[in-house]
Amino acid sequence: MSQASAAPRITVSNTTNRRAWFTLAVLLIGMFTALLDATIVNVAIPTIRTSLGASESTLSWIISGYALGLGLALIPAGRVGDRIGHKWVFIVGLALFTFASVMCGIAQNDTEIVVWRVLQGLAGGIYIPAVGSFIQLLFVGRQRGKAFAILGSVIGISSAFGLIIGGLLIQAFGDADGWRWVFFVNLPVGIFAVIAAIIILPGHEKGLDHKSGLDLFGALILAAGLVSILVPLIEGQQAGWPLWTWLLLAAGIILIGLFGLWEASVTKRGQSPLVPLKLFTHASFTFGTILALVYFAAFTSIFFTLSILWQAGLGHSALDAGFLSLPFAMGTFVASSQSQRVVAKLGRSALLLGSAMVAVSLGTTWAILAFVPSNDLTVWMLAGPLLVGGIGNGFFLAPNIQFIIASVEGRDAGAGSGVVNTMQRLGTAIGIAVIGSILFGSLTIAGKPPTTVDVANAFGHSASLAMGMSALLAVVAFGLVFALPRRVQQHGAPAMPATD
Repeated sequence: MSQASAAPRITVSNTTNRRAWFTLAVLLIGMFTALLDATIVNVAIPTIRTSLGASESTLSWIISGYALGLGLALIPAGRVGDRIGHKWVFIVGLALFTFASVMCGIAQNDTEIVVWRVLQGLAGGIYIPAVGSFIQLLFVGRQRGKAFAILGSVIGISSAFGLIIGGLLIQAFGDADGWRWVFFVNLPVGIFAVIAAIIILPGHEKGLDHKSGLDLFGALILAAGLVSILVPLIEGQQAGWPLWTWLLLAAGIILIGLFGLWEASVTKRGQSPLVPLKLFTHASFTFGTILALVYFAAFTSIFFTLSILWQAGLGHSALDAGFLSLPFAMGTFVASSQSQRVVAKLGRSALLLGSAMVAVSLGTTWAILAFVPSNDLTVWMLAGPLLVGGIGNGFFLAPNIQFIIASVEGRDAGAGSGVVNTMQRLGTAIGIAVIGSILFGSLTIAGKPPTTVDVANAFGHSASLAMGMSALLAVVAFGLVFALPRRVQQHGAPAMPATD
């Protein structure tokens, strides 16, 4: 997903050959699997909690660790693919993803599942950039637009059905071990996709950028800084916010500053930085990257909150929690398919409309959780607000990168797209960390022993506070949309659609 428009070109005829479409099919299997795992695990979180006796911080790490690993790998993996070829980067990343999925499934304790989940995210981040690069390499003109449209549909489908598939798997295999099949299901798909990729993917792309720098030291500084920030955000509440959490948070901020200085030094030496700092000379791009982080922190955390409330608090099944998400997911899927038409008519106003609908949706959901007794909550109460939010999300997701990178020069569009995609993943990681801290930090169950009503009320109160923070972030995201250009400039190269 990073460097999509900066990918090397090869000369092809206007009539795309059949092998290119087979290649796209293989790539989309890999993309679907990685994006499915970004959502499918949400519904399994409560059963992982009871099966492994997992701590509250572990539940946050399962989601945040995956998003962090994915985000950190995107740009470096895109650079490696530009340097050595995308075929084997895709194959190695997908094979590693499949292996890590199996290891997540057989995990026996908190540490094991978190470690393998982070590795699974890193592996996904390794092979995802190859998808956009191959589309750029193998398709031209209208065929390229069609290929990106198909990719967008796959992204929408993976978001729409992830939680339902997770619920069905847990329903079929039971609460004790059903969550393991959320990971095991990747094994046959991964094996098939790896074999197909070895056979079908072209292995000799022309025009590779063999001089592209990797900036591994910059990547290490950035990773250290982000991990230093995430660890206290996730562990601080459970640990009681001791001194080390504040010191580590300060160290993370300092490391992010050092990363900026390092990138400036790399640029002055005429080498290729991980993140070109000249992108941030455009105010709209700078605010756009903040928008990407804040928006993804807002909306990707809501089903973490609702899944825990619905299962751990109210005693519903994983499948029930999956159906709870269906209105939002279907709204996203349908609206995404129409978003480019809406953008063509409304320009930036389409993003304003979408982000406003999400803010209203989350605000209404917060009000329902805050003022309706928890035991009286039903799927139908939340279906309307979540459908509105899903439609708004669909209007926002697909075109947002195009608007964010519209102010940068055409030759920097690929780098800009990679930065924004990374910020989206980091927004997910930070959002889950903050929301998880609020959700579990405010959870106090009265009664000795507590009744089901006591449990429901406690989780309902905590969920309303967490949803309130998600709604507040959505309002901030709405305000940041005004910093984007009113229209997408024509020189902006096509960017890959955003993902959840």
